[in-house]
Amino acid sequence: MADITQSERRAERKAAKLAREIGSFSRVHGGAEGQLAYLGQAGTRIVLVGEDGRWGDLVAPTHAIAVAAAGKAGLTLHESFDGDFAAKVRTGRYEWARMAGIQVGGPAQD
Repeated sequence: MADITQSERRAERKAAKLAREIGSFSRVHGGAEGQLAYLGQAGTRIVLVGEDGRWGDLVAPTHAIAVAAAGKAGLTLHESFDGDFAAKVRTGRYEWARMAGIQVGGPAQD
């Protein structure tokens, strides 16, 4: 049996934690699908869309950890965030107010 390095153990623990968070989101929202978005040195964003249209995201420190977490959680992944997948997203007042605040000088966000 090969020795596992400390960094590999840390990556496995992080993937397991993210998988639990993905599973929790999925249970609350009647299931979920996802897409991975590379953020450069910051890692990889795991975008989650629930069956009820609610969405959220998590950030994994590496793409490999994001892929492992999605696999452990049984998350169906999409190659891109468009078409039928993007159409599932339902935004509410919070998202619109936040987008307006960021984009066109809307209400300040604390």
